[in-house]
Amino acid sequence: MTQHASPQAIIGRVLALDVARATEAAAMAAARFVGRGDERAADRAASLAMRQVLAATPMRGTVAVGADPDPAEGLFCAGEPVGTGEGPEVDVAIAPLEGATICATGAPNAMACLAFAPRDGLLRVPPLYMDKIAVGPDVPPDVVSLDQSPADNVRAVSRARGVDVSALTVCVLDRPRNEELVEALRETGCRLMLILDGDVSGALAAGLPENGVDMYMGSGGAAEGVLAAAGLRCLGGTLQGRLLLRTPAERALVREFGFPGEADRLLGMDDFVPGEAVFAATGVTDGTLLRGVRFTADGVCSQTMILKSCSGTRRVIDSRHARVGARISGD
Repeated sequence: MTQHASPQAIIGRVLALDVARATEAAAMAAARFVGRGDERAADRAASLAMRQVLAATPMRGTVAVGADPDPAEGLFCAGEPVGTGEGPEVDVAIAPLEGATICATGAPNAMACLAFAPRDGLLRVPPLYMDKIAVGPDVPPDVVSLDQSPADNVRAVSRARGVDVSALTVCVLDRPRNEELVEALRETGCRLMLILDGDVSGALAAGLPENGVDMYMGSGGAAEGVLAAAGLRCLGGTLQGRLLLRTPAERALVREFGFPGEADRLLGMDDFVPGEAVFAATGVTDGTLLRGVRFTADGVCSQTMILKSCSGTRRVIDSRHARVGARISGD
């Protein structure tokens, strides 16, 4: 009997390299602004480069997670169509420049990333902050919970991993809103990795034990939570999230957005990414996950990671893009 590939597997095979080309183009465009102190220019350059590649990608895509609407900046807006209009129907989560601030300052972990899944396969979230906790595939998904204290979560991972608390490293976004969390974690005796920006890379690092990160905790963008969950779905890790609703205006925004279920409910992997997903990222600056873009006399070098949940495949591609006249080839 002939075995037919699932729609998810077909999507992964057809689009995985196209997705990599899109993140490569965005990363190379943003890399020209590394350390120049202009976040908006870097973000806009990355967005325009990614938009050009995705416009020629054979898919019927819809942006499930994108930037706030700002047509003048060329940013991707939730709900807009992407692709040629022919091919598989997919949801797309887009971050042409994950870590615009660190790109502008030349700090580590800036990258271009996106994820896609079959239609209705990515959670649509309002532009708010979200509490998150993420662990890798070596920690059972029911071990950690945002309903537990930070200390309880650290001790639970310590028991699950069979190591002392002092051997664990927890990654946290260095923001004033996370100061209480940082203090609570320090009291446990665990090690901390404070990052300036780019919490997608921070959460994904927990899914790759060789990077030395055991957990990711703290609040960051809700959109970044969806992207990180897609990557962790491919890696076999777990992410939980809960929207941060601090004002009546934010609660009203959630109602207007049509967010499914209770606004402050605990979100798990089946909420973020109920099925299969593909994730791709290209480094802009050197970081925990990827090397950054490097310019040479005759071209540009980039490093891209492609993750596919249907096969569990993780590919890291080192590319050299030759100069064609004044233009860099993206093939």
